[in-house]
Amino acid sequence: MKKIKHEPSVAVCPGSFDPVTYGHLDIVSRAAEVFDKVIVAVLNNTSKQALFSVGERVELLREVTRHLPNVEVDSFDDLLINYMKDKKAHVIVKGLRAVSDFEYELQMASVNRKLDEEIETFFMMSSNQYSYLSSSVVKQIARFKGPVNDLVPEAVEKALDAKFAALQKISPLV
Repeated sequence: MKKIKHEPSVAVCPGSFDPVTYGHLDIVSRAAEVFDKVIVAVLNNTSKQALFSVGERVELLREVTRHLPNVEVDSFDDLLINYMKDKKAHVIVKGLRAVSDFEYELQMASVNRKLDEEIETFFMMSSNQYSYLSSSVVKQIARFKGPVNDLVPEAVEKALDAKFAALQKISPLV
C-alpha cells in the first residue's frame, strides 16, 4: 500500500483583534486542536478606527496565546489570499457569533474562493458564553471603567486601562 505524505495543515485566523477577547481566544484555541499550525493574522482594517496599533495587538496576542505551542501571531496589510499564499496556508478559520456574522463572512469566503479555488474557509460557532462578545463592546465598557475581567485576559484589561488613561490625559472628554 502506498503511503500518502501528510502535509502539515496550516490555518490562518485573520481579524483586527482590537482588542483580543475571550471569544477570539475560544476560536483560536479550538482551531489549534484541529490544525497542525494556526497563524493568528492581525490586519489593519482601514474601515475601523483602531484603539491599539497593529504592533500592540500582535504583542497582546502573543502574550495571551503563549500557552498554545502551535499558534503563531503575525500581521499583514495585503489581500488575505496573498498572505495565505506566502504562508502556504489553505484554510481560513472564522468565528461566527450570529446570523449577521454569517452573511458577511459568507460573502468574504466567496470572494476569497473566487480569487483562489484552493482556499477553504472553515466557520466555527462561538461558544454560547461568547456569542454576544465583540471588541467594540469591550472597548465601550472599558472606556467608562466598567468591568471587563470576564471578557478579556488580564494583560488585555491592563492594556485597555492604560490606553484609556492615556487618552483621558490627552482629551478629558474621551
